[in-house]
Amino acid sequence: MPKIIQLSTHIANLIAAGEVVERPASVVKELLENAVDAGASKVTVEMKDGGMTFLRVTDDGCGMSKEDARTAFLRHATSKLRTAEDLAAIATCGFRGEALAAIASVSRIDLLTKTPSSIEGVSLRLEAGTIVEESEAGCPDGTTIIVRDLFYNTPARMKFMKSDTVEGSRVTAAVQLQALAHPSVAFRLIKDGKEVLSTPGTGKLEAAVYCVYGRECAKMAKVDSRWEQYSLSGFVSKPTDARPSRSLQTFFVNGRPVKSKLLIAALEEAYRNQMMVGKFPACVLHLNLPTNAVDVNVHPAKTEVKFLNEKAVFDCVHYGVLGALNRTPDRPDVQFKAAPKAAEPPKPVIPAPKPYTPAVSAAPAKKEQFFRTMTAEEYKTFSSALKDAPQPRPAAAIAAAARVERSPSVPVRETVLLPRVDVPKEMPKLPPLPPAPDPVDGVDAHIDPIPAPAEPEMEQTALEMPAEIQWRMVGELYNSYVIVEQGDNAFLIDKHAAHERILFEKLKANQEKISSQALLTPVPVRLSPAAAAELVSNKEMLEELGFEIDEFGENTVLLRQIPMDLSPDDAADAVESMAADLLSGRREKKDNVRDEVLHTVACKAAIKAGWNTSEEELLVLVKEVMAREELKYCPHGRPICITLSKKQLEKQFKRA
Repeated sequence: MPKIIQLSTHIANLIAAGEVVERPASVVKELLENAVDAGASKVTVEMKDGGMTFLRVTDDGCGMSKEDARTAFLRHATSKLRTAEDLAAIATCGFRGEALAAIASVSRIDLLTKTPSSIEGVSLRLEAGTIVEESEAGCPDGTTIIVRDLFYNTPARMKFMKSDTVEGSRVTAAVQLQALAHPSVAFRLIKDGKEVLSTPGTGKLEAAVYCVYGRECAKMAKVDSRWEQYSLSGFVSKPTDARPSRSLQTFFVNGRPVKSKLLIAALEEAYRNQMMVGKFPACVLHLNLPTNAVDVNVHPAKTEVKFLNEKAVFDCVHYGVLGALNRTPDRPDVQFKAAPKAAEPPKPVIPAPKPYTPAVSAAPAKKEQFFRTMTAEEYKTFSSALKDAPQPRPAAAIAAAARVERSPSVPVRETVLLPRVDVPKEMPKLPPLPPAPDPVDGVDAHIDPIPAPAEPEMEQTALEMPAEIQWRMVGELYNSYVIVEQGDNAFLIDKHAAHERILFEKLKANQEKISSQALLTPVPVRLSPAAAAELVSNKEMLEELGFEIDEFGENTVLLRQIPMDLSPDDAADAVESMAADLLSGRREKKDNVRDEVLHTVACKAAIKAGWNTSEEELLVLVKEVMAREELKYCPHGRPICITLSKKQLEKQFKRA
């Protein structure tokens, strides 16, 4: 066995650097945290070649004295801890005292620093962690650190670096993260001589979020809540703006960027029953809690934390985000894409039509006149020719002719005109139709004129609503989308999504056993052995939801009872969907499984897109949607209602 020896300081520093300094972005993170801890209000980051050859971080913080500057690059040297008790209440970003030592051991560093009380500053130059030059220097208050040739003495680490573009993008992400963590600090990032980020440092998180994410932040819901000793603030995306991944989920605990499965679970729990499967919310959330209620000393890079009371933290995030979503209206606007402008074709020159002139003589007239004197023979010939000429047909006659000329072999879609229902109850009567025109040549004189539509029975269709709510149901598109007009806005309501949400909430609110209907003939449902076993093992829970099943062979179950709101024709599909949910769903919570089952029941029981729905049913549905602002999404996350403004429509017709 080889002899045990103590490693040299240089090798120990290289090992420590492997834990702290992974790439240029890690260096920037540590230096920015030191700048924030030094009380800086302005921080500038400059980089070249992705940060591998040149990194400069300048701040206007408290600076360091000559003695502190020398000590700062020693291992475990820090100004933020004094006793063991301080570890229980850490309020600063950095505290281990390893960052500068680790960075210096794998690079060449120039340091320029000055305290406000000093006349001159100090300049240091280090290579591989050793001070090779020291001198006095004139400089502004604060600290400037230049890191050159990162990993020049550890070529094994160099080969794991990505391209300059990739490493530079990670440096940008690190600066953006610190800008979101500390909105009171003005951050500026210069990449290869070009400014790519600048935040105002006003202390308002909205400003920092706007600088990082741009106009996307305008669509986010604001969060501001308190839970016992905890507070939560920030922004979360609306369910309709969900993302395909969790890449835009950012959490801060007492101003420190962290990664936490607990916080992710609490966030996504607030979106349950409102977001489509496979989609994820975006967020920028700041959680503030007592320093003794969180342990940040559990990871070398300080990116993971442990909470003293995980349930309280979960509830704080969950209910804070849920309350923000419920308070924020979300009826997305109809989006029109501008058509590309095509080159205008040359306008054809159309000759002016010549006036009709009957052939009154073989010899043409010398000059065409509209008003002229005719002889008796000329007028007789002119009148005969005019009678034989084709005449335009009145619109009513054309419509009447079309009604009798339809070919029986060609199916014709019947258009049903729904009566227009206004709210409040009063509605002007339709004006009477003009009398039918006289018969014309080529049209059967016995055809009845088009009858006037009957006036709607307002006693049956009118809705009693408050006077301040003025809307009317205009009609329905494609047997799927109900059009409602209110002021200068039109709303398109997905009748299936709306009905599904209403049914789901009705089922969810009823915590008792759901009313069931017994089937005269049991319905067999064939499943995989695993799915059938999963249903049988959850038999008690299914009974609470209105289902009664029995085993019927190795991979078949018999349905004997189903919920009252579910059609027997949809029962087999519903059970099959439930089995899939139970196989892949979150079975650790009974409520979660119950919600998944209720999703299926509500979806199968709701009116479907494409169905012919009576006007009375549509009116009841519209009344519910227009009266309840919280009806925004179906249980699968699809929007219930979208908005089309008058201004948007006028733009499409070139009126605005």
